Amino acid sequence: AFASFIASGQTCIQGSRAIVHRSIYDQFVENLANKVSTIRIGDPTDPQTQMGPVISGPAHDRILEYVQHSKTEGARVAYGGKKPSGDEYTSGYFLEPTILADVNQNMRVAREEIFGPVVCVIPFDTEDEAVEIANDIPYGLGCSIWTRDVARAHRVANNVIAGIVWINDHHRLHPAVPWGGFKDSGYGREGSLDFIHEYTAAKYVCVRVDTESVDWYGAAGTGRRLN
Repeated sequence: AFASFIASGQTCIQGSRAIVHRSIYDQFVENLANKVSTIRIGDPTDPQTQMGPVISGPAHDRILEYVQHSKTEGARVAYGGKKPSGDEYTSGYFLEPTILADVNQNMRVAREEIFGPVVCVIPFDTEDEAVEIANDIPYGLGCSIWTRDVARAHRVANNVIAGIVWINDHHRLHPAVPWGGFKDSGYGREGSLDFIHEYTAAKYVCVRVDTESVDWYGAAGTGRRLN
């Protein structure tokens, strides 16, 4: 839930797609909906608030349009999908945290960046299929892998095309590690020494300090090159 709804989903590494094994799919959706139902929506200046509004009216309308369009493609709203009810939500562009189930990788909502409090839950059957779904989008900034099998986690991390991969965590940052993605997620890296190198042009300067005269083409008249 944190990965998908922190900052109302308005982060570039939001967990916008949850790719879940089919054997636990229904239970996952139910558990996630139960968890999301406890998120406290409200005034972002209130210390008790856990999720505030989205940034603007156009963003609010665009996010709702994504949700409505997903339903025409066969997605099911498992939770949320609308503006929360109550007088406290009349001022501000509030949206409920939204879970879209029965999503497949070809749906628009699974291929474009929504940048809002919406997560698509996509089922998979095999590890290779999960990797294929993860990579089958134009973006490649960040992802998280959740499993008890650490060897599998490292194997999948190696095959996923993303600049940042968390294992059993999400959104954990450190100034010593590079930040950046692949494909349409941008070029280069920020943070760490990689960031400095991105803004550094290397130059080679050579100064000769000895006074010995060297004729590289050879002694005069001999035609021999000096080595």
